[in-house]
Amino acid sequence: MPKHKRGLLIVLSGPSGVGKSTIVKRLRKINPRLKMSVSCTTRPPRLGEANKRDYFFISKEAFTEKVKNGEFLEWAEVHGRYYGTPREFIEENLKKNNVVLLEVDVQGAGTIKDWLYKARLRKSAVFVFIIPPSVDMLAFRLKRRKTESSELLNYRLRAAIAELQVMEKYDYIVVNDQVEHAARKIQAIINVEKERVLLN
Repeated sequence: MPKHKRGLLIVLSGPSGVGKSTIVKRLRKINPRLKMSVSCTTRPPRLGEANKRDYFFISKEAFTEKVKNGEFLEWAEVHGRYYGTPREFIEENLKKNNVVLLEVDVQGAGTIKDWLYKARLRKSAVFVFIIPPSVDMLAFRLKRRKTESSELLNYRLRAAIAELQVMEKYDYIVVNDQVEHAARKIQAIINVEKERVLLN
């Protein structure tokens, strides 16, 4: 890919309840030029979420059809719901030299990394893992959301702790001790990595 046509893909992951969505909202205010990859999901919207802004909320049947048509870069079932990353949006924006932000779970991040290697685009991406200041803080944040039953809450907490074991596979680790600080750390990473991509 020509240097002037190489964009940058920021793959953002972290355990449930770590504050990824809040960080992303702040980051987009800091850098309005970021292109946010909006995923498709079969789960219902949470309070305050909007269709096409936070997710494309679609039926399981529509999701299955997209899978059959190869429209997802990666997709997975998480806690009984389906999530998928639209392929065309990312491919087009990388060609246009844009910075694309993608929030995805660790399973999806692994699939994206494999795709990048196959497409010879690994140097055009950086993987960032968000961690909480402590496991106790993570548990507190999950409980504060009040969006799941106690059984599902405990499941999410166990899954989150397991996800923390894979953070060494990421390029950067950012502690979400305070949203503003975390968002600015990620913007600093974007600045550095964008220069690296242009120089390669």
